[in-house]
Amino acid sequence: MEPVFSIIFSLLVLLFSVVIHEVSHGLAALSLGDMTAKYEGRLTLNPLKHLDFFGSFLLPLLLLVITFGKGPLFGWAKPVPVNPYNFRDQRWGSLKVALAGPLSNIIIAIFFGLIIRFFPLEPVFFDFFSIIILLNFVLAFFNLIPVPPLDGSHILFSILPEKFNYLKIQLSQFGFLILVLLIFSGAINFVFKFAHFTYLWLVGF
Repeated sequence: MEPVFSIIFSLLVLLFSVVIHEVSHGLAALSLGDMTAKYEGRLTLNPLKHLDFFGSFLLPLLLLVITFGKGPLFGWAKPVPVNPYNFRDQRWGSLKVALAGPLSNIIIAIFFGLIIRFFPLEPVFFDFFSIIILLNFVLAFFNLIPVPPLDGSHILFSILPEKFNYLKIQLSQFGFLILVLLIFSGAINFVFKFAHFTYLWLVGF
């Protein structure tokens, strides 16, 4: 695949993958009794309803420029609004909603991974599907990092005992700074390595 087509396709896959991720959060909240995302018009696959300037545009472009189009690519959309006080399951509702986003990306990756594994494909489709798999695994694993505002922090906060509330406060205050440092220091590379390993395992290489 030509590099320019690969970049364009990767950006489109990233865009719709983050949209599906956020809509999955909203649908999970709706299933638990919270109508907030529905009322805000966020239960739609229309990207314009979900785009975030930094996570959907600036960060992916910076990564493309910094790595000359050869490095890892990821981003995020605006978080879907939810009100956990509306959840029927007050104990585990937030955990379920937080898990819904990464699980949607993992399901997408597994679907296309099984196609590669069990069906003969033309090289161009192999390349297209590989990009879909890798980007969705990256999105899932990246969002599972337990640092606000990522889903992993909501998962962590849901299972931490109340005696660790001070940790929740500290992470909430400095989470975005920690996240930026992880991204631009290169420490985030473990996400891409794990995504690549999982891709190879899934498709049977």
